[in-house]
Amino acid sequence: MSKQEISPSVIRRLPRYHRFLGELADKGTVRISSKELSQQMGMTASQIRQDLNCFGGFGQQGYGYNVRALRDEIGQILGVSEHRRTILVGLGNLGRAIATHVIFPQCGCELIGLFDSNPFVAGRDLDGMPVHHTDTLSGFCHQEHPELAVLCVPENAAPVIAQQLVSLGVRAFWNFSHGDLHFEDPAILVENVHLADSLLTLTYGLGHESSNETAGGTADSE
Repeated sequence: MSKQEISPSVIRRLPRYHRFLGELADKGTVRISSKELSQQMGMTASQIRQDLNCFGGFGQQGYGYNVRALRDEIGQILGVSEHRRTILVGLGNLGRAIATHVIFPQCGCELIGLFDSNPFVAGRDLDGMPVHHTDTLSGFCHQEHPELAVLCVPENAAPVIAQQLVSLGVRAFWNFSHGDLHFEDPAILVENVHLADSLLTLTYGLGHESSNETAGGTADSE
């Protein structure tokens, strides 16, 4: 199956498989069946088999899945061994939290630059990494060639900065700006993140408990 034929919902479940399998491996689990994995993840075994079959056969009948091998295979699909050169723009509270708490190498990224437009922030260090002024973005990108940008800037500033970064060779955006970014060029990838959406999903579930008792466990189902 080609990349274009794989459902986006399947791709969005891959990081969750990778995370659960890593936790199982850390606990010493050597192998697991799709049924056992489904019980761990709150999914159906058939859904897991269908998802993994999109990328080839990983399990053995009567044996199940080798936990570490499957995690490594999914990690390879996700590109966790890559070193995608990444910059972060916007060092407010959220930007600082992401810069200091997200383990970028585990996600296939290398955080190479921090930027902010506030002159009282630029010129300082954050966890040993210098914070550059956004005025220097052009020169930095020409020299360092980042391909992914994390945006933690105000909503009205995000489109302008994003367009500038696209012109400088950035091809993917992890966008926390509270507004959605869209590009006509399908080669430019965007993950628009709205933390409040997750909270609203919970508040919906609290208000519809009789019809949706497992709202948290069904978010990954198609």
